[in-house]
Amino acid sequence: MAFIGTLILILVATTIAGHFSARVGIPAVIGELLIGIIIGPGVLNWVQNSSALSVFANIGVILLMFMAGLESNLAQLRKVLRPALAVAVCGVILPVVLMGGVSLAFGYHFTEALFIGVVFSATSVSISVVVLREFHALDTRAGATILGAAVADDIIGVLLLSLMVALIGGGAGEHGNTNMGLQFLFQVGFFVAAYLLVKWIAPMLMRISERLLIPTARTVTAVVICLGMAYLAEVVGLSGAIGAFFAGIAVAQTHVKQVIDDHIEPISNAFFVPVFFVSIGLNVTFAHFISSLPFIVLMTILAVVTKWWGGEIGARLTGFSKSGSRVVGTGMVARGEMALITAQIGFDAHLLANGLYVDMIFVIVFSTLAAPLLLRWALSKDDSTAVPTSTK
Repeated sequence: MAFIGTLILILVATTIAGHFSARVGIPAVIGELLIGIIIGPGVLNWVQNSSALSVFANIGVILLMFMAGLESNLAQLRKVLRPALAVAVCGVILPVVLMGGVSLAFGYHFTEALFIGVVFSATSVSISVVVLREFHALDTRAGATILGAAVADDIIGVLLLSLMVALIGGGAGEHGNTNMGLQFLFQVGFFVAAYLLVKWIAPMLMRISERLLIPTARTVTAVVICLGMAYLAEVVGLSGAIGAFFAGIAVAQTHVKQVIDDHIEPISNAFFVPVFFVSIGLNVTFAHFISSLPFIVLMTILAVVTKWWGGEIGARLTGFSKSGSRVVGTGMVARGEMALITAQIGFDAHLLANGLYVDMIFVIVFSTLAAPLLLRWALSKDDSTAVPTSTK
């Protein structure tokens, strides 16, 4: 019952924090993360990480990645494929090269530096969508490119993460095989299975579920697909979150996508996901904050400019105006939940030491807070956002 009391505290506190975060225009996940820092060892020390809390947090990250895959609109990506891919690729290369290089200059090991670049190659457009909707710019070419690039960005980021965990992390899954050659074959097999799931297996399973005489059959089938892929990913030495992401993409290609989204999202966001973000905050302390401040400040600046410049360069290469390219670039700055998930997976796979992991959390928070301000500024200076995608 003590754990039940902890859950009550977390849910009440994150609900209040989410409300006030929305009032001041910052993402709810930042409020949830700050709650974890406040009630955790970093400030009040009311709550510590426990095995039960870790189970809930792990379910939260699996469901969060499943929803990220579910919201990956491949049809939208196909419409703006060329500019979206250019923006995504440039927005991945610059953080990996520049932030990884600066990390090496600070004395971090090559694998840590490379993983820092991978963490900040991620993009979370949930914040950008709010600002684009405010300016009625979601259906413009820039808006469509930002959304399409985010899908490509997520897929590239997950593939990079898979590669790093597989080759360097020593097998994130507890069932990972010690034979590296055999393990690599298993991981190749996993991606083959993911392709088959997207193409044939998931649509077939969802059609079968519609014939079952229980109202929750489709939702249960989707959850089984999600958890099954998460388990399979762990078995072959990848992260369960990676498997859940591809499960979400698979279910998103079926005609029941919206039904599943409507059923999964409420319980995930109301219960498991807040626990995950609070659990991240519980790992944050201020013991070395002052000594790490130069690194945090420099990396925050780089986190902003590498995504901004990467997105802007990609947009310019594909025919955007200067002001339109600036909108696309600033629209890709926010990291939010995707970077937090990537950092957590790297920490669990021993790719990041505890002190560096905490520094990364601060950088993610600060760069995410800057993102909506930059995008609002770019949109206010752009005269092309009133032009719908169809006229371009």
